[in-house]
Amino acid sequence: MASSAYATPFNRGIDFSKPVFILLAAILAVLVLFPLFWLLLYAFTDPARQFTLMNFVKLVSDPAMRRSFGLAIGMAALVGVLACAIATPMAWLVARTDLPYARFVRILVTASFVTPPFLGAIAWEILAAPNSGIFNILYRVLFDRPTDDYLFNIYSFAGLVFAIACYTFPYVFTLVANALDRVPSDLEDASAILGAKWLTTLSRVTLPMVVPAMLAGALIAILQALTMFGSPAILALPAGFHVITTKIWSLFQFPPKLELAAAAAIPLLILTILLLRGQKWILGRKGYTVLGGKSGAPRVTELGKFKPLALLFVFGILCLTVIFPYAALIKTAFTETIDASISWDSFTLKHLNFVLFDFSATRLALFNTLLLGVLTATVCTAISLVVSYLVARKSVMGAGILGVLATAPVAIPGIVLGVGLFLSYANPTFKLYGTLWILLIAFMTIEMPAGYQQLSSAFQGVHPELEEASRILGASRLKALWQITAPMLRTSVVATWCFVFIGTIRELSATILLTTANTKLVSVIIYDLNESGDLGAISVLGLMLMVVSFFVVYIASKMPLGAGRLQPRG
Repeated sequence: MASSAYATPFNRGIDFSKPVFILLAAILAVLVLFPLFWLLLYAFTDPARQFTLMNFVKLVSDPAMRRSFGLAIGMAALVGVLACAIATPMAWLVARTDLPYARFVRILVTASFVTPPFLGAIAWEILAAPNSGIFNILYRVLFDRPTDDYLFNIYSFAGLVFAIACYTFPYVFTLVANALDRVPSDLEDASAILGAKWLTTLSRVTLPMVVPAMLAGALIAILQALTMFGSPAILALPAGFHVITTKIWSLFQFPPKLELAAAAAIPLLILTILLLRGQKWILGRKGYTVLGGKSGAPRVTELGKFKPLALLFVFGILCLTVIFPYAALIKTAFTETIDASISWDSFTLKHLNFVLFDFSATRLALFNTLLLGVLTATVCTAISLVVSYLVARKSVMGAGILGVLATAPVAIPGIVLGVGLFLSYANPTFKLYGTLWILLIAFMTIEMPAGYQQLSSAFQGVHPELEEASRILGASRLKALWQITAPMLRTSVVATWCFVFIGTIRELSATILLTTANTKLVSVIIYDLNESGDLGAISVLGLMLMVVSFFVVYIASKMPLGAGRLQPRG
């Protein structure tokens, strides 16, 4: 029964819902709309702030800019195809066969998912650089080849596609594996009863039902590749070519061409929106509908004599995406040089000592990274909690606007947001460039969609009846949220905090445009050290970043499930 039947405005306490709604709407509008306004202003004006389309004319007429767009689109498309080719069979083997160690495989795929792509690119730089790569060194030693000969060259277009696919295929794997887990066995059993072999059932029954998930995952992989800065900057620039994200970054080098950078960001923003709309449309389609009651458990295919081959395939993928890169980082962190043999004689702690004691910039970067990670995760989670509550409970007219604003940044690539924030806050009015405030604003904007979507989903599973009881007893809406609903969502709140924290400490695309000497973060220090070739220090910093990430994930996984979780109503 509604709380209004029992309570009056005098015994329910003061309701701050409307003031909080107005405050949150203002905050989210500033976070999202303000940088977009300045981006559009610079894109469509000249330095005198007069309207013009010449910035776009210059983009179209510049062969280097056209080439960077073309290479970025081609690279992203190939990443999507390769990610699907890797992830789809791997997901089927893990989810629908008797493959040994399937749970362990899922854990390692998660490790690949958590790894920052730019760190993975550096790991493959250690492994497959033409001259100094470990694989090429082994090749020359084992086959007695000349010193200028090499087997792999990661500094190439193909190398870039491969390195990015290694850290985007988990998106496809996760969606396809989850879809396979949900596919009922009824149709597969019917196919088997009618005499179809397992391969026929797989190709004509199972896979068609997970194609939407595979295509949606491919679009996410394409989007990630298209908007990524770190891996292309590390691998494409030494190869002598730009993609659009690195080209936008180059426009900020002296002398800066801010109007061109803003104009170049607009097509990338439009492509991102189109890809996200395509993914939503694909996931929104109903490929099949289960009628009737509870379906049977997923049908498990026995691999039989193909089991060793399946294990070899899965282990090979894990080696390329997790085992080899992490092994390369660990070896480089604790040996004198990349080509040093693994022995006690070559073991050293000089890179660790350099990072922690000799190089003062890393200590400042570590402090800034952890501080911004904690602040962003705390503020984002708190705002997402209140926004999700107001939207889910429809407690204020127009609350849905908050959901739109909180989700909107997902369509803004990091490099585009970095351009918008630089134009917004580097001007004399705000003077935030060179401070941690501009980075906090950037991280809050980037991570807000993830925080909101996770907590919004959690609210759907909590019935409002206890909140109504609290309101009857005189609590305001926000007090009911704080004392009743939030404790029941403890697990989701902690998971959201951890997710936002990890996303913050690994961000590079927007960060690279917004940091100065006093506001460097670990991700930017890693990028700077890569340009100077100090791979030992990079490996130490990268491993420290991963240890922090996995520790946060471990703590989150050990959190007890919400003790006050409500049972579904009968």
